Amino acid sequence: MVHYEIEGGHRLEGECRIQGSKNAVLPMMAAALLQRGTVILHNCPRILDVFCMIRILEHLGCRVDWDGHTLLIDAYELRGCAVPREEAKKMRSSVILLGALLGRRRRAVLCCPGGCVIGERPIDLHLAALSSMGAEICQEEEDICVETGGLHGARICLRFPSVGATENILLGAVLADGETVIRNAAREPEIMELCRLLRQMGAKIAGDGTARICVQGVRKLHGTEITVMPDRIVAGTYLLAAAGCGGSLYLPEAPVRQLACLRRLYACWGMTWREKGGSLYVQSAGDYPAVRYVETRPYPGFPTDLQSPLAAVLLKAKGESCIRETIFESRFRAAEEFRKLGADVQIAGQLCRIRGREKLRGAVLDAYELRGGAALIVAGLMAEGASVVRDEGFLERGYEHIVEDLRGAGAALTCRRSLPTAAK
Repeated sequence: MVHYEIEGGHRLEGECRIQGSKNAVLPMMAAALLQRGTVILHNCPRILDVFCMIRILEHLGCRVDWDGHTLLIDAYELRGCAVPREEAKKMRSSVILLGALLGRRRRAVLCCPGGCVIGERPIDLHLAALSSMGAEICQEEEDICVETGGLHGARICLRFPSVGATENILLGAVLADGETVIRNAAREPEIMELCRLLRQMGAKIAGDGTARICVQGVRKLHGTEITVMPDRIVAGTYLLAAAGCGGSLYLPEAPVRQLACLRRLYACWGMTWREKGGSLYVQSAGDYPAVRYVETRPYPGFPTDLQSPLAAVLLKAKGESCIRETIFESRFRAAEEFRKLGADVQIAGQLCRIRGREKLRGAVLDAYELRGGAALIVAGLMAEGASVVRDEGFLERGYEHIVEDLRGAGAALTCRRSLPTAAK
């Protein structure tokens, strides 16, 4: 158990460097399985989900080494096809190994993946797509076994632009026989980052960043070296913390083009937002109106991963705000915790209504998932007095150094562990 101890009421003033992207690097690590050499990932975040994926890759026969924030993955002796149950239960992203293992080994065994408790998140889109490419699927109790005599190209139209399903199709298609066309594909920057890596490995992909992606299968891929883009969700979390606490924040090498939804919010709030040469400077007086209505949507809409941190900021907005969550059905766990701070929050199905209050009071809060945990940190920084966020490791799945980053910007935030964690 990790306890984040907060003394609220301090303005943020300083600089935060943004780590490499969690949601980009995990599928990139899976992509390393598709070649028989070495893939080198620079700017790789040292977070729990990455360490979990490393253990999976090592179990499958890869050699993985760290050099600072550079990760080297040698997949020459890949021999396994079964993802360890213990690791798959910890991390939802383990599902993207299906496409990579089918492409390289023609067989994959995976138990139903775990991760945060934010909804059902079924993988039927993944399985249906792989089936249309020639995979045979057998499910026994909790295990999914997927086999193929060789994947082939297909025309696939996703009923929802799922990021994970799009990634799995890409990973399966690059070595498949023929052309694969994905319609209603996810457009997230993380999809483009995976395609950038795959192209450097020798894949033929066009259309990423649009709703129609075409992949022409090739016979083999090769190793390469690439720098992982900054994490837009981490950057968004810090920008929302600055908006709610007041003060100024400088983010060098920020993913500014991926943060248009927050730029629009800053404009509505009358706050300063200045971009220059890929860096970002923001300033807030900590005094801002409510947001009448925000709805989470696939990219380029407002990201579900920033819904909870936004809700934290709106706890002190002037007036009533409304957020509709359209991606996950159980992502208001943090909103329920906000009430302990004295917040006026009402939840009805997928709607969360927040009547802003001038003051919040410190409290003991419990994190139940990754982004909700970050939102509780933001809310604690905005409240008066002391708060504690109790967390069973969710935050460290996606934030490498949230305490150091925010303390460097003036936050009174410390971390205490009640039990030792595994060595990183």
